[in-house]
Order: sequence, then C-alpha cells, then structure tokens
Amino acid sequence: MNNIQDSYILSNGNKIPCVAFGTWKLPEADTTVDTVKTAIDCGYRHIDTAFSYYNEVSVGKAVRTCGLKRNELFVTTKLSNDSHGYENTLKEFEMSMDNLGIDYVDLYLIHWPRPLSIRDRWKELNEGTWKAFEELYNAGKIKAIGVSNFLDTHLEVLLDTATIAPMVNQLELHPQYVQSDVVEYCKNRRMIVEAWSPLLKGDFSHPVLIEISKKYNKSVAQILLRWSIQHGFLPLPKASKKERMLENADIFNFDLSEADIEAMKALEVLGRTGAHPDTAEF
Repeated sequence: MNNIQDSYILSNGNKIPCVAFGTWKLPEADTTVDTVKTAIDCGYRHIDTAFSYYNEVSVGKAVRTCGLKRNELFVTTKLSNDSHGYENTLKEFEMSMDNLGIDYVDLYLIHWPRPLSIRDRWKELNEGTWKAFEELYNAGKIKAIGVSNFLDTHLEVLLDTATIAPMVNQLELHPQYVQSDVVEYCKNRRMIVEAWSPLLKGDFSHPVLIEISKKYNKSVAQILLRWSIQHGFLPLPKASKKERMLENADIFNFDLSEADIEAMKALEVLGRTGAHPDTAEF
C-alpha cells in the first residue's frame, strides 16, 4: 500500500480502499456534510457510516455533491441492532438507501452479532438477516456484504447456513486489543479485517507510543495507523479538522520496525475501549 486510495481485494474481486474515513458520532447536520466532503478532498475514497450513527443523510449528501463520480467512492453502512431478521433487514436497508440517496451501497454490514434485545434469538435472526443480505447482494443493490464485531463463534454459526461468506469483518483493533484468534480466523477465510477505534479514542498518553512517535518524527496517531496497515488491517480513523485528516493519510512513507511493534505489545494489558459483542448493553 502506497496511499489511502490503494485497495485490498475482496473475496468477490471488488476493490476496497485501504483506509476509511469514519463518521461515528458525527451529527446529522450540514457540518457533517462539510466534514465528509473535506475528507474526500483530502483523498479519502472510503466513507464508513451506519444506520445507528444517525448521519446517513449527511453522508449521502456529501457523496452526491462532492464532485466525484459515484464509482470513485466506496460507501459502507450497517444494519442497526433493532432490525435483525429477514423482513426487518429488507425494510431498514431501504431506509438507509433513502437516507443516503444513492443507487447502491458498496458494503453492508451487520453491526453487532448479539444485540441485547434479541440475545436469546440471535442465531435465528442472524440467519434471516444474512438471507436478506445475500438477496440484496445478488440483486446488485450491495456490492459486498460482511459483518462487524463478529467473533469466530458468531461467524461459525452464520456460516452454517450462509451461501455467501462474509467478505469483511469490522472489529475493534489496536495495540491494546489485538484479537489474534478472530483475526486469524478471518484471514484464513479471505475476509478483509477492518479496524475500528484504531486511534484508541484519542488516548495518546502511553510512554511507548510517545517514544516511538519521536523516533519516527510522526504523531502517535500516525504510529497507530501504521501499526494497522502493517498488520494488514483496514483502519477507520475519524477526524474533524483538515490537518488531522491529512496527517492520518500520511502513513505510507515509513515502516515500524519489528522491535517497535514488539514494544507496542506493552499496551495489550490495557484492553479494549468499547463493548464486547457478547455482553454489550445495547
């Protein structure tokens, strides 16, 4: 990978840009339209949103009015926790399409495998959801289908009845939380692994990270994103200011040494920053 527009190849042969611009916690507002358009101006070609982010309308407007052709951008959205099951999935997908105002979605993900409200029926409802995903994919409304926050146990259940395997799994991944088992599981099955919270939610205070950033004359954010790229992940950094967007894109002119990557393992004792998919209270 030489820049943020270089791509990984999905199992169906489609390309997916190797860095995505994340939009979690960006509001449904004109400011978000401007933020996403600024990210596109900075070179980002992969925009990640979700129904439950409540900003699909703004993201869609940015995509439609940024000046690029639709096929020059890769748009991801996700099914919310309240809409698992065949009929509910089809209904919410159409709502997402109306929100975004585009003809197709490049990637559609199940956001969480075992939402609290359906925890006792998650296997059955995910089976119905995936059936709807496959139908939408075969109809050309979605160019690729995948999951988010699925551990290998959840993937095994899904694959028992799936006719098309997930092409992507979006996970919390960073030096504090490496999830080696599920990452290996996905890579062995040709699933692209995306990394959410790659910037540790902005906590750049660990001495190891500060030391390594000084060594390379890079910001801690750049060190963390380079860590993702060197592990073969697809990170989803978010930024509100243009200078940060450009900084987060400038991660292809250096390599972390094996010794530095080893040193970063000291962060693993700190663990995850978000919810565990089996115990999330939502």
